[in-house]
Amino acid sequence: MLQNEVYFWTDTIKDWNKLLEDDHYKMIIINCWKELVTRKKICIYGFVIMPNHLHILWEMLDKNGKETPYASFNKFTSHQFLDTIRKQSSKRLNRYREVTIERNHRFWQRDPLAINIKARPVVEQKLNYIHLNPLQEHWSLVRRPENYKWSSARFYETGEDEFGIITHYRERF
Repeated sequence: MLQNEVYFWTDTIKDWNKLLEDDHYKMIIINCWKELVTRKKICIYGFVIMPNHLHILWEMLDKNGKETPYASFNKFTSHQFLDTIRKQSSKRLNRYREVTIERNHRFWQRDPLAINIKARPVVEQKLNYIHLNPLQEHWSLVRRPENYKWSSARFYETGEDEFGIITHYRERF
């Protein structure tokens, strides 16, 4: 992903495991995003965190040291997931075992989907998709998009940004 370009990005938990069903893991993601937003490394226009994947509309503003912000995100959240699971259950940790030269565990599947977004109608279409994700029949997590806590839908419906990480897409498009 290039700096100063907006992307629709999908990151999936390895083997579609439902690691993110637990709100603690969702908060790890939120806290990482909040740190990157506060340090002006990223700008978030919309998101949803589902039980086994996430979608986000975001822009990489500046490198995080030598790393891209999305690489820092994956690395930081993976370390936090690993620390948490080690404290809870070593059996659960086996689901994420992947011994390679660079790691012993993998939480995020390789090659997340990144689609460059250039036009406001496409941003709006992607936000709609993101916000309707929790309502899909196989999830049925809520009845209305703005009732799903782990999404930017409430921000776009009411102006409330519980996590303090969203920038309205109209400020960019």
